[in-house]
Amino acid sequence: MSVSTAAIDPSVCAPLPVLGQDVTVPLVTGGEVTYAALDYAASAPALQRVWDDVAAYAPYYGSVHRGAGYLSQLSTDLFENSRRTVAEFLGCRAEDQVVFTRSTTDSLNLLAAAIPANCQVFVYETEHHASLLPWRDAQVTYLNAPRTPGQAVETLERALADRDPYGPALVCVTGASNVTGELWPVKELAAAAHAHGARIVLDAAQLAPHHPVDIAELDVDWVAFSGHKLYAPFGSGVLAGRADWLQAAEPYLAGGGASRKVARRADGGVDVDWHTTAARHEAGSPNVIGVYSIASACKALTEAGFDSLVAREQELVGRVRAGLAEVPEVQVLSLFGDDAPRVGVISFVVRGWNSSHFAAALSAEYGIGVRDGLFCAHPLVRTLLGSDPQDPGECGAPEAEPGERSLNAIRVSFGAGTPDEHIDRFLRAVTELVREGAQWKYRTEDGRCVPDRGAAAQV
Repeated sequence: MSVSTAAIDPSVCAPLPVLGQDVTVPLVTGGEVTYAALDYAASAPALQRVWDDVAAYAPYYGSVHRGAGYLSQLSTDLFENSRRTVAEFLGCRAEDQVVFTRSTTDSLNLLAAAIPANCQVFVYETEHHASLLPWRDAQVTYLNAPRTPGQAVETLERALADRDPYGPALVCVTGASNVTGELWPVKELAAAAHAHGARIVLDAAQLAPHHPVDIAELDVDWVAFSGHKLYAPFGSGVLAGRADWLQAAEPYLAGGGASRKVARRADGGVDVDWHTTAARHEAGSPNVIGVYSIASACKALTEAGFDSLVAREQELVGRVRAGLAEVPEVQVLSLFGDDAPRVGVISFVVRGWNSSHFAAALSAEYGIGVRDGLFCAHPLVRTLLGSDPQDPGECGAPEAEPGERSLNAIRVSFGAGTPDEHIDRFLRAVTELVREGAQWKYRTEDGRCVPDRGAAAQV
């Protein structure tokens, strides 16, 4: 997979309006500044268009699939139309199903519960924990971190060649790393999987908000992503793809909506006839507003022109990487090298700084929100930092004082709603902090580095 910016002028694509773009936050040094949200990889701000659509619908929502009343019928139509919108956004094949979940994590756990008995699962150690951990009941082969896209394909092919050729197998791979932002060779990995009789699921949590995802073109079996990274509010996600394993599995949750018919048996038990549609794994009253918000975000990105959004984001990626390269103390983390295509997710460490201290100073002194830690991808970050990938770690700051080296990193991430000024302020802040140091003293509190509010805190 590659990112092309040919024949597109990034200057003609303005940032999309998002919630919170005018929010001001206090600075520890005095005054206020407009908040620079540069933590899109964790949760992107909701598009204003999405929020407006949800607000317009909110007075009319009702429980879907269960009511004869007008609002229930309206909500049911909106819910199922949203399913079709998402299917179109993902380029689903005619026979594919779109199942609504709570998140990428929920989607992959659903699939893990649906894989056949004796299924062999192959997953790289570079995965986010959402795709690294759900396969506890399967026979799992963890693949070492590759250092080139070609090596990723070769590693998978060797592992698949050694498997039982007659049993079911599944490959799980990210589309874009949540740590480095690097794009993975998804289409080539899918071809390798299918050549060896395996299926493949794509974790598109970081890919779908930044780059078009087409299930048919990539030839993957399933795609999972979250609404809260796709410029929609929290609480909704998608698992889309082949229906057969999902139809054959017991429902992910047992309850109303998943069942077509329930009857008592003469022996006192219960017989259940489960749905074979996506409803089989959507028991309970669904998050209609969350589902609609995902569909609204899909429409908004499509109508804005995804190619133009990609082009502008690539221009921002180039500016950030060029700016960080001018600071010798900064080391950008990468698996595939400087020339690897990537989305707007960049992680780095700063020589002489504890990463939590640096992130805290960016927030407290410049109003910039980034992320520090291991980004729920502990083995990958450990590998990138040159430590043992088996070392223990925590999502968040370790118990290290400001100035002490810590085995974690800083991540800056951005996307369709990021203004140029946020990027400029971030690069200026990095340069000033490295050259001049922080203007305030910091201390560790509950595992986090925070400004010391004491009277003698200023330096």
